[in-house]
Amino acid sequence: MIDVCLLGSGGSMPNSKRFLSAVLLKTAGKMCLIDCGEGTQVSMKLLGWGFKKIDVICLTHFHGDHIYGLFGLLSTIGNSGRNDSITILGPKGLGKIALCIEALIPNLPFEIIYYENPHTYNFHNLEIQTINLHHSAPCLGYAFYLARQRIFDVNKALLLDIPKYYWNILQKGKEVVYNNQKYTKEMVLGHKRRGIKISIITDTRPTEDIPNFIKGSDLFICEGMYGENEDNEKAQHTKHMTFQEAAMLAKTGEVAEMVLTHFSPSLIEPENSLHNAKAVFENSFLSYDRMIIKLKFK
Repeated sequence: MIDVCLLGSGGSMPNSKRFLSAVLLKTAGKMCLIDCGEGTQVSMKLLGWGFKKIDVICLTHFHGDHIYGLFGLLSTIGNSGRNDSITILGPKGLGKIALCIEALIPNLPFEIIYYENPHTYNFHNLEIQTINLHHSAPCLGYAFYLARQRIFDVNKALLLDIPKYYWNILQKGKEVVYNNQKYTKEMVLGHKRRGIKISIITDTRPTEDIPNFIKGSDLFICEGMYGENEDNEKAQHTKHMTFQEAAMLAKTGEVAEMVLTHFSPSLIEPENSLHNAKAVFENSFLSYDRMIIKLKFK
């Protein structure tokens, strides 16, 4: 199971109703943060999941509405007594952000490990993949895949005459030697089972690579900077998307559901524009600050 919280649903600048971009994933007590706009700390405090368990921070790009909350958050985590390292992923130019962190908060009690423009990264039981997007600065989209453990096949174990004492050990992936015979998990586990996929695409124009990247996502979190189709020219100029364009990606990518976020400050009531997304992809929803989505294995 994995819990997803949209800490901030605003784009460009915060207002009284919305903090800026940040998404928090939690699974098995571990947390991964995607972006860290202004207000992230306050939203996390209101959420109540804590700060110390964030092991990975994924930055989509380095515009202020996605990173200005990062420096304060790292300082707070340092003051919370954390000593374990934190990994930060980001697009080309991440080294400059590292220099800013060193200048602003030089005495953090934990190490920060940086990975610039990674294609894949494995964190705990999450596989993270990235895609290059089309924005006014280098920008990454992220997909997170939570693998599901294969079921233990009792019949296989019985046919091999493996004592029950070793079943749990094999199911955990460890090898067993019994009566001078080596047994591996592949000998007793059943077929692979589908896991959970979450995709996050923000601050980009639609590209031909995105549908395949998000394909089959259980949850697709996508920017919806502009609600009305008439804003298409504006979206092209700022390299963002309308609700309709995001819905087209969701439909082509055959996702289960799409949650729109990163609303323009001028989009006061995004619910009035949701019909533009639903006309293309019915399972479209709007985010709000601290919206929690719980995903379970099917």
